[in-house]
Amino acid sequence: MKAWAALSLRGRLFLLALLPLLASLALIALAVRQQERALAEREHALVRASYMEARRTELKHYVDLAVSTVKPLLGQPGGQAQALAILKSLDYGPDGYFFVYDLQGRVLMHSRQPDLLGQNLWELRDPQGRPTIQQLIGQAQAGGGYVEYLWRKPSSSQLAPKLGYVVAVPEWHWMLGTGLYLDGIEATMAELERGARQNITTTMLWVGAVAVFGIALISAGALALNLSEHRSAEAKLRALAREVVQSQEDERARLARELHDGVSQALVATKLLIESAQHEPAAAERLQALALKRLNSTLAEVRHLSHALRPALLDTLGLPAALQHLAGEFDAAGGTPFSVTVEGEEAALPEAVNTALFRIAQEALNNAARHAQAHAVTVTLRFEPAGGLALEIADDGHGFDADAAQAVADRGLGLRSMRERADALGARLRLQAAPGAGCRLAVTLSASDLARAAA
Repeated sequence: MKAWAALSLRGRLFLLALLPLLASLALIALAVRQQERALAEREHALVRASYMEARRTELKHYVDLAVSTVKPLLGQPGGQAQALAILKSLDYGPDGYFFVYDLQGRVLMHSRQPDLLGQNLWELRDPQGRPTIQQLIGQAQAGGGYVEYLWRKPSSSQLAPKLGYVVAVPEWHWMLGTGLYLDGIEATMAELERGARQNITTTMLWVGAVAVFGIALISAGALALNLSEHRSAEAKLRALAREVVQSQEDERARLARELHDGVSQALVATKLLIESAQHEPAAAERLQALALKRLNSTLAEVRHLSHALRPALLDTLGLPAALQHLAGEFDAAGGTPFSVTVEGEEAALPEAVNTALFRIAQEALNNAARHAQAHAVTVTLRFEPAGGLALEIADDGHGFDADAAQAVADRGLGLRSMRERADALGARLRLQAAPGAGCRLAVTLSASDLARAAA
């Protein structure tokens, strides 16, 4: 939360645009990955099923061919020996051969492993403890069928999974069969798995490229927006600086005129009266009275100038009294009349709050007098029970378009000045204005805002 609070508005907007994009791409990538994995698994299952079906059909044909070859020899003298010789000569590749066992598990013919001839393998078991020959003979006696088991592959001399098809020759008490090694399909499946992983990796790379491209677009947009806002802010800052300098020069010029035309002239007249009183003793009393009157008038003028720069009431009696005095000055000057209302229990305010709110009110009232052509202005200063503060200024003038006024760099400088004063305090400034609908300005500070301003 602290890191989020420390981000600028542009940083927050950038993250709010970036995070949904990354989340969407991550979900898309996850969904694509799951779909590709599911598709690959289905493909593997179909390939394996198709391969196994083809191999099963092939094995059955081989065994049917072998049975049809030895069938004419049944019942003939020496038929078993001839049949074994024929079966031994039949093969279909280095690892494709026939084998014959009697029903007690003794090897009668094995063309690829002649060293097994005559051995009884009834108790032979594979590494998992399964009785290999017993399974084959049992399947043959059950009417023939397929058996998967492990057997040493002639071409590699390594144990490999094998699919066998066996039948019984009851006339001779034989178990006749053949088989195909399945390590080829495992290699094919492994190759398909590598291809699937490569496809998933390629898809993830594309998703990553899309993410990078999206981030680049968002970053470019944010940079363009930042540059645009920076240029606009610089233009507004330059215009505000010019306005501040011009305001300072105008104020200096006004004070110079006031001092020259008012205070200076009054002091010169007072000096002449005092000098005349010194040279004309008979009229000294009358001249001294005139000089005293001139001095009182000059003192009032100096106090007026001092109050215009910063009202002393703001430091002595506080913001409500300063606003009441400002209302009296406007009435005395014949300006737009306005009333000041104080609500709630008054409390001492920090100097920064007094100054900022007084200047905001002064600027708002000057704007109402110069531009709004308002007939009445109301100022409400409300002390909230929870310790907050609100200043509201409303007029019944012809209003204006606040957004249009602030969009132009050299316009709306008074509004920007008020917003900057409010922002400096952490206050919230709300402006409601529309052409023909008057204007309402509200500045609110919470108790915590006032505590920070006082710190």
